[in-house]
Amino acid sequence: MFNDLKESISTIAGMRVAEERKEILKPLAEFIQRKANVGERINLNFICTHNSRRSHLSQIWAQVMAAHFGIREVFCYSGGTEATAMFPKVAETLEKQGFEIGQLSDSANPVYTVKYAQNAHPVICFSKTYDDAFNPVSDFAAIMTCSNADAGCPFISGAEKRFAVKFEDPKASDGSPEMELTYHNRSLEIAAEMYYVMSLIK
Repeated sequence: MFNDLKESISTIAGMRVAEERKEILKPLAEFIQRKANVGERINLNFICTHNSRRSHLSQIWAQVMAAHFGIREVFCYSGGTEATAMFPKVAETLEKQGFEIGQLSDSANPVYTVKYAQNAHPVICFSKTYDDAFNPVSDFAAIMTCSNADAGCPFISGAEKRFAVKFEDPKASDGSPEMELTYHNRSLEIAAEMYYVMSLIK
């Protein structure tokens, strides 16, 4: 893993996760543990309305924390109820926190590579619907990261289990003096919760 990212993870490891959040996250950890116990592939699809901010941050940090804790066969995806674009500030924030970001296409919906280690396969990020062909069609956990997607999608086809974890949208800070700090903090908050989930897996 890249050294700057290791430093970020050291900071994240010391962050407190509130008890009420732990209760929300534990069922997701139990799902991962059950899969790990029998050596099954663990597909996690993080879903938000536009697949532009929170779902990407969750996908990336979950993949990194699985690698950090040596949990094999974890494959993280993301999607939305509609496709827009991964918001550029997400990539910028992650780069500052130790990732290597590449851009494979220059379009209204760019494709990014997010590398966390020299020899690890990068996380591929672009905005897509949760049922896009890029994502698994069955045997996955649908993890709802926002209230709108949770309420708007009462049924996710192919999902083995569904979890609502819901993070505050950093979009509210866009264009404000607080934008930089808000995205930084939201990324670390999501990272800390994914760290907690993966730390429970034995």
